[in-house]
Amino acid sequence: MGSIEAMTSRQLRSADDADPTLEADVFARNCRSRPVLQNVASRWGALALVALREGPYRFSALRRRVDGISERMLSQTLQALERDGMIHREVQQTIPPRVEYTLTGLGAQVADQLYGLIAILEDNIDVISAAQDTYHRD
Repeated sequence: MGSIEAMTSRQLRSADDADPTLEADVFARNCRSRPVLQNVASRWGALALVALREGPYRFSALRRRVDGISERMLSQTLQALERDGMIHREVQQTIPPRVEYTLTGLGAQVADQLYGLIAILEDNIDVISAAQDTYHRD
């Protein structure tokens, strides 16, 4: 029973959380998917990904689309999403150079899921507002 084949995936994860060959478990402290989840589920990450579902955006147009985000925060968000393989950054050789952002295949999958969540929230905003009002009255 000491062989690796006989060990469960949970035992393997707890034996060495940093081993990249192990199955991801977002509930495990050192799971490599946690920082990615943090990037895509953050307010700005989610909004940027869902905005990019509409098609390619240049930086300034994306900043206008994601109302309220600072230039610095958008830059940091896009860098994190690019690093995680969610978006593609393409520098076009023009004068001045143009940079365009698009979703990768993985980014499109994630953006579709986030869009579904946003749709549920928007469709139920009256229910949410009523619950918030009730909570604050009590």
